[in-house]
Amino acid sequence: MIATTQTHALRALAIAGLLTCNACTVGPDYVRPAFDMPPAYKEASSSHAPLPVPERWWEIYGDSELNALLEQFALQNQSLRAAEARARQARALTDMARAAQFPTVVVGGTNDLALVAKWEVDLWGRIRRDVEAKGALAQASAADLAAVRLSLQAQLAQTYFLLRVRDAEIRLLQDMAASYARSLQIARNQYAAGIVDQTGIVQAQTQFSAAQVQMHDVRIARSQLEHAVAVLLGRTPADFSFPIAPLAVKVPEVPPVLPTDLLERRPDIAAAERRMAAASAQIGVAKAGSYPSIELFAGVSINKGLVGGATAAAPLYNGGAPQASASKAVAAYDEAVANYRQTVLDGLREVEDNLASLKILDEAASAQDEAVNGAHESIRIINNQFQAGIVGYLSVAMAQAAMVDNERIALDILARRLVASTTLIKALGGGWQADPANPAAETQPSP
Repeated sequence: MIATTQTHALRALAIAGLLTCNACTVGPDYVRPAFDMPPAYKEASSSHAPLPVPERWWEIYGDSELNALLEQFALQNQSLRAAEARARQARALTDMARAAQFPTVVVGGTNDLALVAKWEVDLWGRIRRDVEAKGALAQASAADLAAVRLSLQAQLAQTYFLLRVRDAEIRLLQDMAASYARSLQIARNQYAAGIVDQTGIVQAQTQFSAAQVQMHDVRIARSQLEHAVAVLLGRTPADFSFPIAPLAVKVPEVPPVLPTDLLERRPDIAAAERRMAAASAQIGVAKAGSYPSIELFAGVSINKGLVGGATAAAPLYNGGAPQASASKAVAAYDEAVANYRQTVLDGLREVEDNLASLKILDEAASAQDEAVNGAHESIRIINNQFQAGIVGYLSVAMAQAAMVDNERIALDILARRLVASTTLIKALGGGWQADPANPAAETQPSP
């Protein structure tokens, strides 16, 4: 009797192997839909040769303090740690899906102690499709992590640049306040000598006080930026301070990659593509639910010895639920395809936007440099005339105000250029690149 039972158990396992070898996999095999990419960016100048952005892209700004900040960020940023935890969860779900491919061994019983292995035969590829879907979602989560990392890196760099621009603005206002103080003293001396009336003193005092107020506003903005840097580094604002320092960074030239390379270099596009692959696999999971299932078992117990057999189940009536589930899965795939294509379009727009911004801001910077030089020359001439008593203080005040305004406009343009260059690097995917160990599926023509 025991031998017969053992034979049945071995036969069941043999059948399982045969069924597994001959099993089919329902649902479509994923092929990435094609996307018609432009041959070049419209806003790119002819001098921009397509080159990859370096992995440590922030080093192209040549600022050692920025490099040090990015090193700290990688270790301490809490949003990045949360994204890493989400990626680990996705990998765990993949491992859980793979576990369903292997037998489950249980031990127990009330009147009989048994050790039994159970195994669902993957006749229609439901488990294989589920593993495929979970694996694609894990890859999407890994790309999400890269996207979060890149976004936070860009945010930290931009915040640092804006902070250094505020430093330059504070120094400008400090210098101007000192100049206003000297002009005020000259106005007082001239008034005492009877050269001018009291109007010049009032104007000089007003200008000096206005510069002090403007400096306070800039210091508030600077403090807030410093607090933002602290939080990005995973530290409390109370435990972090950044001394005022000169703005040594220059706006680098950022050569864009080719539009066709964007599909492999932007992590958000890669994540959308992997979610599309997962949605395709879920169609097979849903369709397999309408087919019969077989579960094998084999083991040994104290009272019965070797045991083995199979259980089969086939849906007879379910009100059309499996068909509805399959339709839902197809619709979810169509949604993922639309989301993928929209993500690509958004990526192309972001690159074009920032290429245009940099090109126009570069022109504005050149024009503003000329305006600043002219303002400096004008204030030099008028100061000499004022000290000689040729013009009144009103002329000096107007020239000084024009110079400050032009200097601050130049700093604002510099800040916008730095932010635009960083945003362009982010739009190009930074130094990220798709993992060659997990290449995307081949493309097919659009329907």
